[in-house]
Amino acid sequence: MAGELKTNVLYYGDNLEILRKHVPDNSIDLVYLDPPFNSKRDYNILFKENGGVESEAQIHAFTDTWRWTQTAQDTYHEIVTKGPLKVARLIDSLRDAIGNNDVMAYLVMMTIRLVELHRVLKPTGSLYLHCDPTASHYIKIVLDQIFSPVNFRNEIIWKRTSAHSDSRVYGKTHDILFYYTKSNEFTHNTQHQVYDERYVETHYRFKDKKGRVFRTGDLTAKGLTGGGYEYEWRGVQGLWRYPIERMRELDVKGRIRYTKTGTPEYVRYLEEMPGMPAQDVWNDIPPINSQAKERLGYETQKPVSLLERIIQASSNEDDVVLDPFCGCGTAVVAAQKLNRRWIGIDVTHLAINLMRNRLKDSFPGIKFDVIGEPKDLSGAKELAHQKDRYQFQWWALGLIGARPAGDKKKGADQGIDGVIPFIDNPAGKASRVLVQVKSGHIGVNAVRELSAVAAKEAIGVLITFEPPTAPMITEAVSAGRYHSPLYDKDYPKIQILTVEELLQGKTVDMPPQSQTSIAYPKSARVKNNDPAQGNMIYEPTISPKVPKVRETGGKQLYMGEADRPAA
Repeated sequence: MAGELKTNVLYYGDNLEILRKHVPDNSIDLVYLDPPFNSKRDYNILFKENGGVESEAQIHAFTDTWRWTQTAQDTYHEIVTKGPLKVARLIDSLRDAIGNNDVMAYLVMMTIRLVELHRVLKPTGSLYLHCDPTASHYIKIVLDQIFSPVNFRNEIIWKRTSAHSDSRVYGKTHDILFYYTKSNEFTHNTQHQVYDERYVETHYRFKDKKGRVFRTGDLTAKGLTGGGYEYEWRGVQGLWRYPIERMRELDVKGRIRYTKTGTPEYVRYLEEMPGMPAQDVWNDIPPINSQAKERLGYETQKPVSLLERIIQASSNEDDVVLDPFCGCGTAVVAAQKLNRRWIGIDVTHLAINLMRNRLKDSFPGIKFDVIGEPKDLSGAKELAHQKDRYQFQWWALGLIGARPAGDKKKGADQGIDGVIPFIDNPAGKASRVLVQVKSGHIGVNAVRELSAVAAKEAIGVLITFEPPTAPMITEAVSAGRYHSPLYDKDYPKIQILTVEELLQGKTVDMPPQSQTSIAYPKSARVKNNDPAQGNMIYEPTISPKVPKVRETGGKQLYMGEADRPAA
């Protein structure tokens, strides 16, 4: 069973194992998950049996996860023999209908995790699952069985892009968010969207002398439960919403407009309104474009404003937000910005490194823990011997702030695992540090090969477990030095760093990296209520004060209309 809950922590590893080991029952207020799944291929390809054409996951680490392998078979067996009865029956039936293919593997691997996410949610907690139409209909059935159909709240449509010219089909422009709660008692804070242009045109038809757009509202109390205040106001006898003292105050402030017949109307300015209550179609949160300040280059990165709306709607300050498929950490950043506690989980060191840098850049001085990474040499060796060799590479590259070079090893960059770009020229021309990561036994030939590949680059770095031999050191020194024209300083052309040195804090000897040239794009420092950093167009506002219930002539005054005057 999971022990005491730790928050403000990043976990590296399989989220199923981490949920079971580290997250107690009924401890999480809000879960947001955006599990990777590739919908870019033809839909029918996903239903090919093993041996046919295979689909690829969006992220390299999930290539095997979403396929019908022995792991998927074992997970299926666990669900049907140990899972909740309704869920077990559903998965068994779906397998009969769909067969052993990528979609079924995806459903099996997601189902067992959704059961755990339901377990860790508080009775008042909520879950948002972000997906696309590829398998959303199947996921909806699974969620209904785990959470119960009565706890389904919304299918939210997020328009994630502008028009598409998809061949022979309607343009595919939206994602889906399934919103469930664990019970009928849950947190919900109303959020707002931009008013529809047509609504503004037809309702906010007036302008004052300063050019402020406004509409008018009824100040009479006719039809209000409990009645109102009866008196004469400027020659008009009536039953009014406010006592005469309040009417005088509004009049002095210029918040009353008079019709041709002398009837007073309340002035409500558009700029003071929070917008309309959020609907289940979100077309006011744009995707991250190429010029966005928050853009990190992560393929499936979501805008901070999207996560802000979700977190503000379904949690309160100091609540705990969990993202079990963290990716580049947008949910974590939004939670930190909004004063929530958080937990992020990801199965790739690439994502963990990206999140670590993003949090440090966004919130200078922030304190958080990373659990699951190697802390010593033995842990690093254990990681290096895992099946997925990329995990060790990504972890080692992260220690020196290098980004992965990608899977294609062709041309001049053959054999290069990572790159650190930097600006080192008064004209702004970029230079590069090329990095090779070696986990096995190497000799002087490895240094010669790196020297040849990095000959036209600024610096070459070789990361290795074993200390360099004397011939390796001699070969590295003979490569000479790189002269920085911007800093007028020399740096070793070829550098050899051991994993043990990296764990002790040693890094590449190179010119300083500017904000615009670092390997991982630098995130802007986060400030609350800064619209330039992706906040909603309408931030949630405190509802206008409603006058307390007052006795007047044996009647009580209640503010009964949704579109009421502000106090």
